[in-house]
Amino acid sequence: MNLFERYLTIWVALGMIAGVLIGQFLPFIPATLSKYEYAQISLPVAVLIWAMIIPMMMQIDFSAINNVRKRPKGLVITTVINWLVKPFTMYFISWFFFTQVFSAFIPLELGKEYLAGAVLLGAAPCTAMVFVWSYLTKGDAAYTLVQVAVNDLIMLFAFAPIVILLLGVGEIFVPWETVLLSVVLYIVIPLLAGTVFRTLAIKSKGEAWFKKTLLKKLAPVTPTALIVTLVLLFSFQGEVIIKQPLHILLIAVPLIIQTFFIFFLAYGLAKFFDLEHSVAAPGAMIGASNFFELAVAAAIGLFGFQSGAVLATVVGVLVEVPLMLILVKIANSTRSSFR
Repeated sequence: MNLFERYLTIWVALGMIAGVLIGQFLPFIPATLSKYEYAQISLPVAVLIWAMIIPMMMQIDFSAINNVRKRPKGLVITTVINWLVKPFTMYFISWFFFTQVFSAFIPLELGKEYLAGAVLLGAAPCTAMVFVWSYLTKGDAAYTLVQVAVNDLIMLFAFAPIVILLLGVGEIFVPWETVLLSVVLYIVIPLLAGTVFRTLAIKSKGEAWFKKTLLKKLAPVTPTALIVTLVLLFSFQGEVIIKQPLHILLIAVPLIIQTFFIFFLAYGLAKFFDLEHSVAAPGAMIGASNFFELAVAAAIGLFGFQSGAVLATVVGVLVEVPLMLILVKIANSTRSSFR
């Protein structure tokens, strides 16, 4: 690992601080960038996510995707955890903290709104950032792509029924534009771009040059784009962080517990079933992280921009990257216990 990657946690912390400061003292920057948005998706952030994901997509050998069907266990574990476990444990853990443990600090009605936001996060496993976590844990790029694609397909049909079941919302608003646009922006476009770049590079310079030279030169692009993305996200939410620090900390508690629980459950099952680390680590990351663009958009559509549900989904955005980097470190430090 180079110097930048070795101290990535420090750069992340500095990026978070820089984002909050920009939001407070240079508010015209996030105000201007927030205008470039469609279906609750920030287009500048989407471009940065391309910078994070495309280098990983370039590593995918499509012939390897055919081998995924020969190793179904990882896909089964990810699917079961994401859709039969995660939404329900998110509900229970969040309900326990927001309506019981923190009842002295959070009014009951507001606690229910926070619970709604947490459920929206729990019903939406991650789409884009998983490719970054997979890259940082030396995951199998082709297998990760299939895992994410299967989860996205299930999400199109399962998101609304699960949220209706857990929250009893009734005629739930599902931001289909956000779901479909995210699939295009975060999977289709990066995959096509990565495939084209890979093909052209190998055809021009050969596979040895592609692997030993080009991929090494592109290595700093993903973590650098990650830091810049974090700066933007925290600049967008700087005002919220300053105004409601206590509630942000309280909301973060069940989200953090849920993240670690889901990761270790999926990671432990992968170990039990003797999966390769390159499949186990990204698979556990998919369930541990969230599709926060979808959750935020759904919360705004259901409960309004100023609701507690929206604040809960925003806190999900704020805590996700630092938490996932901790899990990346855990996954990398336990690599030797997997085959």
